[in-house]
Amino acid sequence: MSSLSTADLLGRLVGFDSVSRNSNLPIADFIADYLDRPGVRIDRVFSADHSKTNLVIVAGPAGSEARRDGLVLSGHMDVVPADEAEWESDPFQMARRDDRCFGRGVADMKGFLALAMNRMAAVAPARLRHPLALVFTYDEEVGTMGARRFAESGSRPETLPRRTVIGEPTTLKVARMHKGHIKLRFTFRGRAAHSGYPHLGHNAIEPAGRAIVALAELRAELERERPELGHFFEPVPFVTLNVAQVAGGAAVNVIPERCVLDVGLRLLPGMAREPVLDRIRRRVESALEAEPFEFEMVNESPPMLVDGTADIFKACCAEVDQSGEHTIAYTTDGGWFQHAGLECVVFGPGSIELAHRPNESIGLEELEQGGAIVDRLVTRFCQ
Repeated sequence: MSSLSTADLLGRLVGFDSVSRNSNLPIADFIADYLDRPGVRIDRVFSADHSKTNLVIVAGPAGSEARRDGLVLSGHMDVVPADEAEWESDPFQMARRDDRCFGRGVADMKGFLALAMNRMAAVAPARLRHPLALVFTYDEEVGTMGARRFAESGSRPETLPRRTVIGEPTTLKVARMHKGHIKLRFTFRGRAAHSGYPHLGHNAIEPAGRAIVALAELRAELERERPELGHFFEPVPFVTLNVAQVAGGAAVNVIPERCVLDVGLRLLPGMAREPVLDRIRRRVESALEAEPFEFEMVNESPPMLVDGTADIFKACCAEVDQSGEHTIAYTTDGGWFQHAGLECVVFGPGSIELAHRPNESIGLEELEQGGAIVDRLVTRFCQ
């Protein structure tokens, strides 16, 4: 397939409705076809049901565990839904106005996918001294599912280059750390009965209510604490605990037999997970006394932290003349990649403030600037 301009390629990517509820195989097939040529190795890491896939695309000499020079450019292929009525154009047909591109995913993060793909398309594999790799994932938006699959699948991440740029929209600022996000679930079980005969039933919502009060008290305690790296995360330098969803009951005249609380927990880098989970569990146990409940971790996106002396961090900071720390409040695939032995920074064009909203957009100038920076990183670490 002949190469397109980065803007035209972005338009093609936006045309794929890769919302996380859909299979991402069509967009993955397009990316693989676009980059397939002699000297480029393309591997797929499928989800358990084979409805989705990660892509691992490598050019240049094969890596080894002993020597992992080179560069990884990474992004996710999925996007959030575009169901809002405020869209001024078809979210899956990219529009250009006033030197900006509009469409679902242009900032988060198909803009970076396009510039990374064109950097891969432009290199001569035989002339690379160290490998250039693309790792594109599925289902980042619903809990970094693809990154976890990649890290745990035995898909040879140990032979990829260590240096990794995750191209989330940071307005070309460089972040070496972010918080994690854990989804927790409490399930309370009662016994259904007619509300006119309450002695025949057991209300599952009432203990859930006591748990909510206990969790709110714990949330306030956590907000007063300052973990070791908290000062990097102003104005939220603490662990956040959010009672996010409550579901229970069938009708006003029925004693509810089940109630579910979904809770979000954001830990800082370097924090051990289990002590905090145990603290949450014990706080609810204390509030409920002998009332039984189920407690489970539904999903985890780990925190990310790379050392401030890492050469990928220093190189990216030098490119944008950044001397201070920039942290981000959302999670990325970097937490799982870190578990796979990659050294990650988060760095890309576009603004997260325009993502996940109607009329998402990215400036062509910033996209071109990001591409030029990535060109220099490829030259430095691969050529």
